This record gives sequence, C-alpha cells and structure tokens, in this order.
Amino acid sequence: MIKNESEFMKHELTLPELTMRGMLLGAILTVIFTASNVYLGLKVGLTFSSAIPAAVISMAVLRMCKDANILENNMVQTQASAAGTLSAIIFVIPGMLMIGYWQGFEFWQTLIVSACGGCLGVLFTIPLRRAMVVHSDLPYPEGVAAAEILKVGSQSGKSIGGLKEIMSGGIIASIVSFLTNGFYVLASGLSMWFSIGKGMTQFPIGYSTALVGAGYLVGITSGLAMLTGILIAWAGFVPYFTMTELPIDGQSMKDFAQMMYSQRVRLIGAGAMGVAAVWTLITLSKPVIDGVKESLAAVRSSQAEQSKHRMDIDMSVKSVGLVFLIVTIGLLGVFYIFVSPANLPATQTLTFVIVGVVLAVMMGFFVAAACAYMAGLIGTSSSPISGIGILAIIISSLVMFTLCTSFGIFDLPNGERFATATAIFTTSIILAIACISNDNMQDLKTGFLVGATPWRQQVALLLGCVVGAFVIAPVLNLLYEAYGFPGALPREGMDPNAALAAPQAALMTTIAQGIFSSQLEWKYIYIGIGLGVVLVIINLLLTKNTRYALPPLAVGMGIYLPPSVQTPLVIGAVMGYFLDKVLRGRNLNEEAVEEHKRKGTLFASGLIVGESIMGVLLAAVIVVSVSNGGGEAPLSIVSEGFASSSMPEMLGLVVFAATITYFCKIVLNR
Repeated sequence: MIKNESEFMKHELTLPELTMRGMLLGAILTVIFTASNVYLGLKVGLTFSSAIPAAVISMAVLRMCKDANILENNMVQTQASAAGTLSAIIFVIPGMLMIGYWQGFEFWQTLIVSACGGCLGVLFTIPLRRAMVVHSDLPYPEGVAAAEILKVGSQSGKSIGGLKEIMSGGIIASIVSFLTNGFYVLASGLSMWFSIGKGMTQFPIGYSTALVGAGYLVGITSGLAMLTGILIAWAGFVPYFTMTELPIDGQSMKDFAQMMYSQRVRLIGAGAMGVAAVWTLITLSKPVIDGVKESLAAVRSSQAEQSKHRMDIDMSVKSVGLVFLIVTIGLLGVFYIFVSPANLPATQTLTFVIVGVVLAVMMGFFVAAACAYMAGLIGTSSSPISGIGILAIIISSLVMFTLCTSFGIFDLPNGERFATATAIFTTSIILAIACISNDNMQDLKTGFLVGATPWRQQVALLLGCVVGAFVIAPVLNLLYEAYGFPGALPREGMDPNAALAAPQAALMTTIAQGIFSSQLEWKYIYIGIGLGVVLVIINLLLTKNTRYALPPLAVGMGIYLPPSVQTPLVIGAVMGYFLDKVLRGRNLNEEAVEEHKRKGTLFASGLIVGESIMGVLLAAVIVVSVSNGGGEAPLSIVSEGFASSSMPEMLGLVVFAATITYFCKIVLNR
C-alpha cells in the first residue's frame, strides 16, 4: 500500500501534471537530446541518459511559472529521456546504407519504425510496472538519482542549481568543436606511430570533450576495460599481424597496420563482444523470467485485489489495445512498403511482411521484459543493448535465411542484399522496443518515488517516442551526407577515416552478411569468440575473489572501436576515479561528495550535448556547401601549410588539457 507521505502522493491530486507547456518544453528537449544521442551513438557507439539534465533544465525553466511543481517537471524529463533513448535505433539501421540497399535514409520508413517500435516498448512494459517498480527492490540507479534531484528542486526556496554546469559544459564543448571541425584551427587528436621489430603500431590521443564527458559517466571499471581492449588490439594483434604478414607492394607500414586492424582485429573484437553480450543475457535470464512471472500474475489478479490509488492506475486495457492496433497496422504498412520494391510474387511479399512483423512483435515482448529488468538491476547506461541487438540480428537473419532459401530469393539478382536488408529492418524494430523498455522503467521508478500518475507518464512516454522519431531520420541523413559511414560514403574522394564509426551498426551488418554469404573471414571471429570466453572467465574470477571487475563487453568494444575514439573515454573515466578519491580525502560526508559528483555529471552531460549539437549544425553547413558546389570544409580558415604542420595538434592538446583542468575545477570547487 502506498503511503501518503506528501501532498504529491495524495490520491486527490489538484496540481498540474501532464500540461501543454510541459509537453512543449519536453518536445524541445526531445529534439536536443535525440540529436545529441544520434551523433554520439554514431561516433562512438554510446548514448547517454538524458533524464537528469532534462530534469534540471525543466526545473530551471518552469520555475518561472508560479504553479510549477515536481510532478510537471517529472513529466518533462520522462518525455525527453524516452526520445533521447529511442535514438539507440541507430545501432542497427545505418546498416541499410552500408550494404547499399538504401542510398539515403528513407524518412517515413525510419520514422514509422522508430515510433512504432518505441510505442511497443512502452506498451510491453506496462504490465511489468507493478512487479518491477512497485513490488521490487531493484536499485534503478538513474531513476532514483533523477527522483532525488526533483525532490530537492521542489523544496520551497531552495535552488537545485546545475543549469550553470550544463550550460558551461555545452558552451565550452561547442566552441572547441567549432574550432576543430569548423575553422580547423585545432586538430581532433594526436597519433604517434612506433616500429616494433618488423611491425608497427600507434599510440593515439583523441581530443573529443564529449567523449571525456562520456568516460566520466561510464566510470573507471568500464574505462579500464576499454583500455585493456586497446592494448590487446594495438600492443598485441596489430604488431603481430604486421610482423608476420607482408604489405601490398607500395603500401606504407602505417596503411598496412590500419588495414590489418580494419580487416582482422575488428573481427576479433566483434567475436569477443558477441560472447560477452550473450553471457550477460544468460546471467540475467533467471531473474528476468521470475520478474515476468510476477507481472503476469499481477495482471491476472482481480480488480478487487489491485490498489485503486491514483499512483497505481496504468493506461486502460482499451487504450493499450487501441494503441497496439494502430502500431501493428503501422508496422504492417511500413514492412509492405519496404518489401514491395523487390517485386516478389504477392504471396511471398505478404509472407515476408507477416513473418517480419510477427517476429519483431513476439521477440520484442521478451526483449522488453529482459531490458526492463536489466535497467532496474544495473541501470540504463550499463544495460547491454548491444547484446540484445546481436541476438536479434542473428535470429532475424536465420529466419529470413530460411524464408529466402524456400522462395529461391538467393537465385535472384541482389537476393542476398535483400535478405540482409530484411533482417536489418526486422532487427531495427526489435531494437527500438528494447531501447524504450530499457529507459521507461527508470522513468516509472522516478515517478513512483515522487508521486506521479503512471498512466500520465505512459502517455508522456508515447509522446516522447513520436516526437523523437520525427528527429531521428533527418539527423541521420544529415550526418550521413556530411560524414558518411564505414563502407558507405556519399561522395567520391571522401576520407574514410573521417567517417562516423557507427560501430554497432557495422558489427550487426557484418554478422548478417556473414550468415547470408561465405565471404566473411570467420577464423578471426572464432579467435574473438575464444578471447571472449577467456575474458568472461577472468571477469568471473575477479568478481568472485576480489572487488574488481573486467567487463568483457567493454574489453571487446576496446578492441573493436578506433583507438582515437576511446582514449578520451579512458581519460574521462580515470579522471572521474581520481576526482572521487580527492573528494573522499577531504573527509566530506556522503551527501557532500554526491553533490560534487552531481556537478561533474551535469558538466559532462553539457560537454556531450554541446559537441554533439555543434556536430549536427556543422553537418548541415557541409551539406549545404556541397549541394551548392562548394567544398567539404566551407568554414576552414587555415592554410595548407598550417594544416599539415604540427601546430593544430599542439593547439588541440593545449585546449584539451585546459578543458580537463576546468572540468576538475567544476567538480572540486567548494
């Protein structure tokens, strides 16, 4: 039974909760955080939780309204965080361009998949709320943190602060990004190459302030695991392959090392990531199944046994059924639009449509339950969505392989490409469901702690999915046209090293292509699988016998991702660890330590948002320039001599060091 601990938790609520002004503010924040997460996800394969910065911004803005309250602020952060999380669909859908099936992102198809998948994620977790939020002792780290910030901010006459940290981080990061990728005065990183015997390797440092912020949020355990992956790749496999193989005639050792990394080492990393992801899901399978059983039991219980309190009222069965019907029709329609250009016989087209939608919906339900539990157990940011994606692409590929074989699709021109694209499209729906179910349980936990009405929050979540879906497609297309992806460059002569890595999309595309063809060099995948097993065993021994851990999924990402992207992540994680040590060395109480760390979290979020939004804006400038016959660096103010000198690297290093110093000052200042 819920206790009426405050006026916000009373059944007879007279305060505004789901308001028009709140929905408008939530929509604005949705655009900002969705664009930021799309950029960050494509660049490094990570997204950040936007719940806390959205809550702080909401409180700062709505404080100007005399009747603003904690429940209204909660609705704003619910809407904004849902849309920001939905952007994780980018972990698979860029594969459409990588295989050449799309020449640009199809706006309506991407929008409908994002919106419908996200809405299903909301619907599928409604029956889980009672078991996993109300009657569970799961920690829900982000949800509890957001609730505490909202509670402090709602206290009369007390300012929560935090807007200064977010704004200063955003301004600093956007200026640095503009100087780096607009004026080209600063380099984006420094790379030092070394000969090792007959081989070669490199030691790079990336200067991305956003990734320093992301590393601070990720933490020391994952940061050191990524560093381990970097060392395995660049102090182990790359030197080994460059010493034991011969470069192509006329190829420099530097280019040869990069080729070995791209064609072999990254496949090893992919194998390790796959094993780690599957193991993580296996370890969580029992508690997830138990949680689903409890939720189904709660749904079957009679109305007389269920609380009638306002805080325990979900969306009605009729409303859920109506939304589900609309979403299902939308998925059937978009799948038909996707499949019909292949000009297959009508029965085959309908079979692909029905099988694809049924597979996505059925697997999506189980994925929603798994992700809901994982979010409560280890948090949204740490939840292995990549593992869900890997399993989904494997299952989708096997199902589509069976269909295509029975229909003789592989005998048709581009049959293999069609099969791969269909598997990716199905997986994108499943991943959209996973992303939202992974996030909205945190939001519902926040709402439960502050006295929100569940059905209103669920409406806000649905609204966030729809608004976010309108943002994802144009931002994706803009970033593709400006930067491109690995194997999918929009224009000839573009530098492939400057493309956005889109690591998860590249990995899942590689897996799908490997299932449909025999061209994938599986022996390196098998080496990665063996390495992944070893890493799982090492992590088990560490967590059982010591207080340390070595997350195998993070190690796999360390091998797979470009090192220039990961070094700032590692720097941010190590910086956060030492800042925590310094704060605790001051003999502060736990509340004071958390207050300092919260400033760091908000400043880090500001860095991510600032650099990401500037990246999107600069992408728009590049696209406009190229479409009008201009160059790909229209704002550059440096000469060729300056650009080829070491000066941009040195200036970039100075600015990077200054940003880190200011970050430390933000956290440590009394």
